[in-house]
Amino acid sequence: MFDILVYLFENYFEVNVYPDEGTLTRELSAAGFDRDEINQAMAWVNGLEKLTQESYLPNLADSRAQRCYSDAEEIKIGTESRGFLLFLETSGILNPVQREWVIDRIMALNEHEVSLEQVKWTVLIVLWSQGQASDFMFIEDLLFGDTQPTMH
Repeated sequence: MFDILVYLFENYFEVNVYPDEGTLTRELSAAGFDRDEINQAMAWVNGLEKLTQESYLPNLADSRAQRCYSDAEEIKIGTESRGFLLFLETSGILNPVQREWVIDRIMALNEHEVSLEQVKWTVLIVLWSQGQASDFMFIEDLLFGDTQPTMH
């Protein structure tokens, strides 16, 4: 399923062109993706759309509360990935609401554990869905570059 999300991002999210779900499903099927994985990816994207349409109290985005992960989240999101999310939040790239959206979408992936690369892609897709990824173009460097972020 994750390969489909990357495919969708590279082919549609970046250019802001979205065919209807039926057309997209046929295209993905023609590209060789499995029907079950296509359905899971469509559900994942629809879940992201629901998150971005929900309202929340404005002060939640400014919260300085520390995030405690559940046991299931700690298993699925490894130490390195949780550290990366903390780095993005303390750097002002993610606010607490966006962090929760990223965690929600990571937990919605059909993987037992996710890699740091999958977390980076998820962050990029979530920010792009909000029209913010272009504000932080260096995220692509974090995603595709060889250097690890450091906190000062």
